[in-house]
Amino acid sequence: MSSLGGARLALCVLRSGSLAGPSLLYCFRQYPKRNMLAMAPKGAVQSICSRALSAMAGQRESETWDIDLMDHSNELRIADSSKQFRRFIADPSLARTVVKCLRPWEHGASGPVIFECNPGPGFVTQTLLDAGAKVVALESQTDFLPSLQALKNNADGQLSVVYCDFFKLDPLGHGSMAPPAMYSETLFEDLGINPVPWSADVPVRIFGVFSQRNESNFLWKNIFSIYEKRSIYRYGRIELNMYISEKQYRKLITPPGNMRDYQALSALYQVACDIQLLHMEPWSSFMTPSRFRGMAIPRSVLLPNDHMCLVKFTPRRDLFTEYLTPTSSNMFVIMLKQCLARRKVKLMDRLNSWDPGNGLDLIRAVGLPEDIKTGNITPDQYKLLFEAMEHSESFGKNCLFPEMLENVHCAGV
Repeated sequence: MSSLGGARLALCVLRSGSLAGPSLLYCFRQYPKRNMLAMAPKGAVQSICSRALSAMAGQRESETWDIDLMDHSNELRIADSSKQFRRFIADPSLARTVVKCLRPWEHGASGPVIFECNPGPGFVTQTLLDAGAKVVALESQTDFLPSLQALKNNADGQLSVVYCDFFKLDPLGHGSMAPPAMYSETLFEDLGINPVPWSADVPVRIFGVFSQRNESNFLWKNIFSIYEKRSIYRYGRIELNMYISEKQYRKLITPPGNMRDYQALSALYQVACDIQLLHMEPWSSFMTPSRFRGMAIPRSVLLPNDHMCLVKFTPRRDLFTEYLTPTSSNMFVIMLKQCLARRKVKLMDRLNSWDPGNGLDLIRAVGLPEDIKTGNITPDQYKLLFEAMEHSESFGKNCLFPEMLENVHCAGV
């Protein structure tokens, strides 16, 4: 039986009590794609799993039972009955795969602390601690806090637990701050984490699972924070390791020339970050609360979306230059949004609409063809174009200001 199947079996036993026999059959019928794995011999299960994952980045760890599922029975029950739509890692082998991808042992005692967003049942938390990592558990659901605190008490200083929703850090609105929302400055200062120069090594690694409902909004808010060096990025080149939808990942890495999927967010992330796919996992491997079972596996028509992708975003050391600075970066973001809103428009026409008569000089300065379309320009060429605009004394940029001011206020909505 797969370890995720074991977690579900344990939860079924808890639900069923003395009537476990007939109830177990019902519980496994909730997961028809797992029936074959649950009933097959162990060797056959391993063969099926290895074939299913052969095309994926990363390798699932072998099936061992170093985490006792019954010890997590209360946490599994809480996860199953949650009123919030969340994806939980309740599979010990998937937890080991995550830790293998993060590889905390490469850095030893001086390595970066790992912020785990919404650890829930704590499978990844326990595995990270066993691997020697220093962990900060940021949990937004109070029901999970007692078990995380108990884990902290036995972690010999390796674990800190904070009632906090990472995805609600530094809200743009005004008014009183109600937990689990929090300011990043408060979080980092309470943990004793000081800012480091942008040229320094990564000081903090963050791991979590995006909600499919707001992943696009978070990615937009995050990209503004990177370019402006605000929020968590005031403390250095913070590394994100996030499970995101396969569809969103494919959009982010789309190259120029794809007039449908190459978008401003794609170019902005490709300029700002090294983007690395660490692992792909079927949606069904993540536990979701019972009331949201129908939403567990989203569908996509135009792009493949069969998996969640563990993607590492590492801000580039050389992102900022003399002309692309945290102060001017808002204008760069808005320039890309305007250019890539319509990807079959000639760049010359776009530039001349901003500053009539000066577009040709800019195109020649960057070395681009005069008839090139906005959807065929690489992210690095857009960066060069912006730097040429900033350097130019003749090119007026006031035309960008109204939309820039509007988007700054709306970026994190």
